Amino acid sequence: MVTGSLSMSYRSAVLTDGFTSKRTRKRLVSGLRSKGITDEKVLLAIDAIQRDLFIEDALKTRAYEDTALPIGYRQTISQPFIVALMSQILRSNRDKLGRVLEVGTGSGYQAAVLSGFSEQVYTIERIQQLLDAAKLRLAPLGINNISFRHGDGASGWAINGPFDGIILTAAPAVVPTILFDQLAEGGILVAPEGKEQNQTLVHWKKTRGTVRRFESVPVVFVPMVSGVIS
Repeated sequence: MVTGSLSMSYRSAVLTDGFTSKRTRKRLVSGLRSKGITDEKVLLAIDAIQRDLFIEDALKTRAYEDTALPIGYRQTISQPFIVALMSQILRSNRDKLGRVLEVGTGSGYQAAVLSGFSEQVYTIERIQQLLDAAKLRLAPLGINNISFRHGDGASGWAINGPFDGIILTAAPAVVPTILFDQLAEGGILVAPEGKEQNQTLVHWKKTRGTVRRFESVPVVFVPMVSGVIS
């Protein structure tokens, strides 16, 4: 697990060649810090991963803009600020995050960021081709603490729970209650919630078996959809 510096496996994801320079990522991190991201482990994780590696060639020139971008199948790679904010809420300055569940692998970028401060990331994607593409992107980076599953994320991944953190990268109208059952004591679930154009970033913390809800900022995410696509 990353405790103060990058692990050797995670360090290999810090690429100095390729589409972008490390200076570009530093500017992104500086911008996130100015917008209120204060968790240094989250900022370190953002700095370590080249976002352009998770974006199609036609959009690579926009990789370090603070905006969401399409990745196909009516899905997006989230705005860097939202990735950082959700990660910061998920961590909540906890010294140790063990198992983390991500519902909605998408491009694989959020999973890569989560891997920097979690012992093990379990990520579920309902669209097989997106999952396959994410695996291909992540494989060369030497990140060895991500497990993948093709499935309906609304059911979670109970066999690998309970989870210290659960993060949803698509918005349900209401978070499925089964996911709260898979949250460990003291665990935090972060999700966009609500219908399109009326969504809020929320999180729940489980204490003594009860979850308490907190609201953050208005957001716009693709809707969470049930079922799988092979």
